[in-house]
Amino acid sequence: MANRNKHLNPAKIYEPKRCWVGETHKIIFDTLEEAELAAEVAAYDHDIKTPLKPYKCPYANHYHLSST
Repeated sequence: MANRNKHLNPAKIYEPKRCWVGETHKIIFDTLEEAELAAEVAAYDHDIKTPLKPYKCPYANHYHLSST
């Protein structure tokens, strides 16, 4: 079977865009929907009982996740 994903480089690690918020370097989500989906995936993958909540970045036009 032909490799349909030959344009993907398995040696290259995906590094998400990040933003400094206070003392932490948080992952950037471009839309609220993207952040909500990432929160759901994280809760499922890591069996998180208290789901992460998306919030709008106070410094730029994007979103982050918070556990509080």
